[in-house]
Amino acid sequence: MAHELPDPPTSLAEQAASMLGPESDLLARLDAAGLGAALAAALRSGFARPGTSARVGVRFATDLARIPLAATAGWLGRPVEPPVPVDPTDRRFADPAWTVNPAFSALRLAYLSTARAAREVVGSARSADGGLKAGLALDLVVDALAPTNFLPTNPAALKRAFDTGGMSLLRGARNFLDDLLHNQGRPRQVDTSAFEIGRNLAATPSTVVYRNELMELLQYAPQTEQVHAAPLLCSPPWINKYYIMDLAPGRSFIEWAVRHGRTVFAISYRNPTPEMSATTMDDYLVHGPQRALEVITEITGAETVDIVGLCLGGALTAITAAYLSQAGDGRVGNLTLLNTMLDYTDPGVLAAFTDQDTIDRLERRMRREGGLAAGSMSATFDVIRANDLIFNYVVANWLMGEDPPAFDILAWNADSTRMPAAMHTFYLRRFYVENRLAQGSLEVAGRTIDLRAIKSPTYVVSAINDHIVPWESAYKTVGLVGGPARFVLGSGGHIAGVVSPPGPKAWHMVAELDVPPSTGQAWRGVGERRVGSWWQDWARWSEQNAGPLRTPPPMGSQTYPVLGDGPGDYVRT
Repeated sequence: MAHELPDPPTSLAEQAASMLGPESDLLARLDAAGLGAALAAALRSGFARPGTSARVGVRFATDLARIPLAATAGWLGRPVEPPVPVDPTDRRFADPAWTVNPAFSALRLAYLSTARAAREVVGSARSADGGLKAGLALDLVVDALAPTNFLPTNPAALKRAFDTGGMSLLRGARNFLDDLLHNQGRPRQVDTSAFEIGRNLAATPSTVVYRNELMELLQYAPQTEQVHAAPLLCSPPWINKYYIMDLAPGRSFIEWAVRHGRTVFAISYRNPTPEMSATTMDDYLVHGPQRALEVITEITGAETVDIVGLCLGGALTAITAAYLSQAGDGRVGNLTLLNTMLDYTDPGVLAAFTDQDTIDRLERRMRREGGLAAGSMSATFDVIRANDLIFNYVVANWLMGEDPPAFDILAWNADSTRMPAAMHTFYLRRFYVENRLAQGSLEVAGRTIDLRAIKSPTYVVSAINDHIVPWESAYKTVGLVGGPARFVLGSGGHIAGVVSPPGPKAWHMVAELDVPPSTGQAWRGVGERRVGSWWQDWARWSEQNAGPLRTPPPMGSQTYPVLGDGPGDYVRT
């Protein structure tokens, strides 16, 4: 058999990727989305418009002419209005030198003026289909070229080098070389040495009571004298390790549920190998939640099982509930959907990575590799928030010589998983491109899924700063399910919004309505902001819908004996 040749480079980004070393994987991913091509097209179109070019050019020249006066006035203590707005909350320019030193002040204003001019050119030419890609690519370029990312133009890094006698530069060089050799040339976001799965991550006491080729099922030890009759199954996404739902003591949603009288089980998916490339969404439904329900009801004797699903695990939770309900199977009780999107009409910034052409390129890549490599999804999310998740660490690790922080969420995020080619292609095409789940035309495991078949109460949670599942899109779930739905908007983003233990900064918004409004913005207009975490609101809702109290069931059963201590084997692969 002849060897399959790789697809030839089709854009400048791909050609650059073929010549570069550590960053080539990142550039290849960006090119798969066509960001570089979209930006190039927008720039060509923008500069081809004489009126736009002239207007932007005159404004840019005027800005540059005003910069020396503004910088000198600030140095003399007589500030004047700068030629371009300066965001006082931009942490990149927090050092006082950016204000009091005329050279650095002028440099910042020149950078901001150039960025504004570039955005005006691109913004005037962006087409409806390529605009998001061009804007995202431009933001990445603009962020990368910020003067704070380079030692000679970063006053904070220069001061640190002077104060440490050059030691910060040596440490930064050490960090850079280590990342070059061991982290694909990207700055590390986290020091994972302080964390250990089973000790201070995924540490809520549990046992493994079932295992198949796709998942392990964990049963958590009771921590109350009595528990509610309905067990609780946690259904995580398989694009990450399950323990974001059991992150760390005091910051674990599973621990919270156990301590509030729930018998909790959790699915821990196996990290797919290339040999699992043919694994489908059907397999995940049948051998994941559906099989878990059979084990849980046998162990506990419960008639119904409540399910908490997160992100893609939430979508599979809703599919499972509808699938079984349509078959007359009533084992699924109440649902909790965390940062979950069921209607993909408006997927937010991820639309730049989920169009037809991008998926075609990604599918060819997955056919060659057997799936999507570990870290690919997290790298995409890093690009969306490049200042916070890439260049922030360029400055801290490489220029300032600091070690990355030890932070549990980032440690979990660095514990990447792979994805089977067949499942991931199905998910991207049927959900993002065709939106079949919301339209009622998605077929899984031989059945067309009708979300209106879900009649049990559903608790829908979203986070206001979620850039993966926009909260307005998550809100559409309340109009898709057939039963009563309670929508809660919380603080934080896609992950921090889930890891939301009660604390002084936590808040959530609810609307006590019998009939929810048709849109998220209308709901927000009547919603009430409350102090505290949505965990507390969920605990009250959960207790009302989880059945009477009873003695905790045994750990495992004769049919499904305990196979070992949690968190099991699959989470470590």
